[in-house]
Amino acid sequence: MEPDPTLVETRRSLHGVAELVLAGPQHAAVDTVRLRVVPGGLATSRAEPQVSLVGSRVERGDAVARIDGSTPRDLAAALGLVATTLDHVYGDGSGVGVDETLQVDDDSVATLTRAWSIGNDALRLLDPSQEPVLWPEHFDVGISLGEVNYGVSPGDSTIPAPYAYVGPWTVPAADDFWDRPFGAARLISDLVDREAVHAFFEEARGRLG
Repeated sequence: MEPDPTLVETRRSLHGVAELVLAGPQHAAVDTVRLRVVPGGLATSRAEPQVSLVGSRVERGDAVARIDGSTPRDLAAALGLVATTLDHVYGDGSGVGVDETLQVDDDSVATLTRAWSIGNDALRLLDPSQEPVLWPEHFDVGISLGEVNYGVSPGDSTIPAPYAYVGPWTVPAADDFWDRPFGAARLISDLVDREAVHAFFEEARGRLG
């Protein structure tokens, strides 16, 4: 499928915000990059700093700042924070700089946040004992069961739209189900809802034994 340039630009901008305004300051304060899915978006996983990315804005207490047309540095400052990179934690992230002007489209934001929400719900159905994690490096929400990673990605350079994935540490031989070098993937637009994503995860788990 051909990439949607507006979705790609929006995803990149939100990825930069998640890294530099949420996960970066949180890591500096409490040494974790883990984020979580919340209604309408994402949030830090610790009480301080408690920052949310909701729709096309960021929030911290009463402080609110719109993302479109701003920079990560300015967004963080509006929330009383310092935009902080995670280059010392991992090497493959958004590539967004602290002074880059961000561009987001509301419809694209809705597509991305819906995918994370569906993924979060499906993962909780798969294993209610786990808290799904939104990882700022690859921007996916996921869990691991045994030696298998399950999750939902907002899209990337290989699959440009949101998709659910199953990534066994030992990848089975390619067939109609195992259709990717890392395992299996299905577009969220094809799976539609959390029940369908959960069914995909369960089918993979059944095939893996």
